[in-house]
Amino acid sequence: MKILSWNVNGIRAVEKRGFLDWFAVEAPDILCLNETKAEPGQLSPGLVNPQVGGASYHSYWACAKKKGYSGVAIYSKTEPLDVRFMEKPEFDDEGRTLVADFKDFTLIAAYFPNSQDAGKRLDYKLAFCAAMLRLCNTLVKKGRHVLLCGDYNIAHTPIDLARPAENEGNAGYLPEERAWMDTFTRAGYTDTFRHFHPGEGSHYSWWSYRMGARQRNVGWRIDYHCVDSAFMPRVQSSIIRPEVMGSDHCPVEIHLDV
Repeated sequence: MKILSWNVNGIRAVEKRGFLDWFAVEAPDILCLNETKAEPGQLSPGLVNPQVGGASYHSYWACAKKKGYSGVAIYSKTEPLDVRFMEKPEFDDEGRTLVADFKDFTLIAAYFPNSQDAGKRLDYKLAFCAAMLRLCNTLVKKGRHVLLCGDYNIAHTPIDLARPAENEGNAGYLPEERAWMDTFTRAGYTDTFRHFHPGEGSHYSWWSYRMGARQRNVGWRIDYHCVDSAFMPRVQSSIIRPEVMGSDHCPVEIHLDV
């Protein structure tokens, strides 16, 4: 099973940059999108009910109450057994999470909050992180495997961003955010990319639009596929796709043996 996750920074914007053509070529089993910034009623039929790569996709949407903000979506060739929100109004009102049960695992597509300058939304971010860990733990206790994918808005360790020293104290690299990633992984969840690429730097999934950052690969790795550690033997590969353009993020990809 091939699963992709991509922060598109506006699905209507990325549609104009060849998104559906790219989707047809990739033909993943599941595609999760972050920061869609739209409701289904605002979208073309091709985005709501895509017919790509010879397959029809089911689509599911979590939308923010604030127009043009946040939002996640899941496209799946296979209809999930169940799809729901996080069931926390303070986070669901910003369209941050979709939870989809499949036969062999539960997929969580998430767009973690940005803690913003001077940690303006750090408390909200950490509350979301804590709720997400509780959700994952609840699913695992029920005997479910978990795949949590999306834009975490956290660079976990110094090798996950090009200039760690310069970004000490900046949103996405705050000590509290990195400490939560420590807590999450110690609780029994594996960063799949880091599992397959231990100690390797210069792998990033987001670059600023300024100063030619992407061309110079001055970026951050903030998009993840994480699984409960018992599910890790079913993970065949986990990669980053920096060659895919259209957003300030690139897709991340995972292959599962299910």
